[in-house]
Amino acid sequence: MKFLAVSLFALVCGSAALATPANDSVSTSSLQYHPKPPNPPSPHKPSKPSRPSKPTHPPKPTHPHKPPQSGCKNGPNSRNCWGKHSIDTNYYETAPDTGVTREYWLSVEEGICNNDGYKRYCQTFNGSFPGPLIWANWGDNLVIHVTNNMKTNGTSIHWHGLHQRGSVEYDGVPGVTQCPIAPGKSLTYKFRVTQYGTTWYHSHFSLQYAEGLVGPMIFYGPTTANYDEDLGTLFLQDWDHDTVWNGWEKVASKGPGPLPANGLINGTNTFDCKNTTDSKCVGGGKKFSANFKKGKKHLIRLINNSADAHFQFSIDGHELTVVANDLVPIKPYKTKSVKISIGQRFDVIVEANAKPGDYWLRSGMSCVPNDQGELRKRVTGIIRYDSKSKADPKTTSDVVVDETCADESPEKLVPHLALDVTHTSEPLRTDLGTRPNGTASEGQNWFQWTLNNSSLVLDWHDPTLERIFAKQVIFPSRYNVHRAEPVKNGPSKQWFTLVIQSNDIPLAHPIHLHGHDFWLLSQSSSKWDGTTRGFKTKNPTRRDTAMLPAGRPPRHRVPARQPGRLDGVLPHRL
Repeated sequence: MKFLAVSLFALVCGSAALATPANDSVSTSSLQYHPKPPNPPSPHKPSKPSRPSKPTHPPKPTHPHKPPQSGCKNGPNSRNCWGKHSIDTNYYETAPDTGVTREYWLSVEEGICNNDGYKRYCQTFNGSFPGPLIWANWGDNLVIHVTNNMKTNGTSIHWHGLHQRGSVEYDGVPGVTQCPIAPGKSLTYKFRVTQYGTTWYHSHFSLQYAEGLVGPMIFYGPTTANYDEDLGTLFLQDWDHDTVWNGWEKVASKGPGPLPANGLINGTNTFDCKNTTDSKCVGGGKKFSANFKKGKKHLIRLINNSADAHFQFSIDGHELTVVANDLVPIKPYKTKSVKISIGQRFDVIVEANAKPGDYWLRSGMSCVPNDQGELRKRVTGIIRYDSKSKADPKTTSDVVVDETCADESPEKLVPHLALDVTHTSEPLRTDLGTRPNGTASEGQNWFQWTLNNSSLVLDWHDPTLERIFAKQVIFPSRYNVHRAEPVKNGPSKQWFTLVIQSNDIPLAHPIHLHGHDFWLLSQSSSKWDGTTRGFKTKNPTRRDTAMLPAGRPPRHRVPARQPGRLDGVLPHRL
């Protein structure tokens, strides 16, 4: 039995079908997507990109990114500054008013990718895997036009971790906040950037994100430690050589399946095709590489966009200084490695203080059943001090592999902006489990995930949010709507305590919350005793994605700032 307790805090369509991927798609090739972002584009409307037939790097910008010009100056020695705001600003209540609108166009496409030397079906944004960088300054407005150019599948785009204050209709969840975007149709998303840091955008339709519909987002703002170079985002993911839909069918009918074929770092890796007759194994993959400048401090923005994998990130011979998790600035701490689960993000600073040379960057999968270490060893990239070097590193790692699937310790993840939990509510218990769901053709039982013994079934033509806007108070039971209303005549700020408990699942599982951050109150390997004793209410860890570990229950609290809806469990194949 395990549980997760969190808190939340409050102040008083067209049609689309899910179908088998088309086989006559535009062909694409492997992409070496470096972590250093392009210099940001003009704050005015950029030129509309054409639809490429092959993966491309994000378009070159017209001028470099510049922080606010009035107030304190953000620079290598003053990263805590941001114009008239700073790292001490309460970003839950205020954000700069820049008056700037940044506009982007995304084309959802499908094709054949060769990310690691094996050709397989994939889905991409603008033909790029990962998709193009979307960036903004803290306080900017974003207008993002999304066109579905797939032939048979609907889609929707979720902007992971954004609170969407005043814009919940653009959160991007089909059946909850919108109808899917039908093939050949477009939807424009509009929202204000009230947070800063690192996140990502991805399809929230079926399992499309695991086929390649992901892209980075950087919202520039202050940081809790100084750095010299921003190397941009680094995607970490598992990668199968079959489609994720076929993999899910096997898991749903037979339970956890085989290991993924490979792992990718920013969409690329190598795979050995020497001893196979598979015609799709053609070679041509590349190791991800990035360059360090001796003596400089480099900011790297980590994102786990996997279907299944929990990673442990490290760089041989270098120490990491962790400065943010899930868009929450934290008090910096040093470590040899950082554990990052599905959907989570970490900002780390790495000083290039080692002997100049080539070093392995490791994105080892931790807590992988039946893995003897070979898969973990394959998911690597290269850090070079000399950009002209082509040599493979000879370095080794002294990092101890963690097999627990646990998050980074909450004792380490101390928010810089100290906020306490007050007015604790009666905890709302939610049980995570599974149940049989018919019989597969092989005679095996299929299963469904459940919350409180109910599996979510949504009507894409009747999004939950439409009912809320219409002031309806009764929802079909299959919608799994749980009302969380402030106490009448209670304090102006109220908290909802949520205990997520796993009853029969031997696997760790990520829990992602839309529209809010979790305030992580407690984690325990024993059954919850029904009380709030031992809850950490003084500046607890805050994040939007947390692990429900096998045999280790956590408890959360969430501030219900956002009228309307909350949702998540993160799509996860196991």
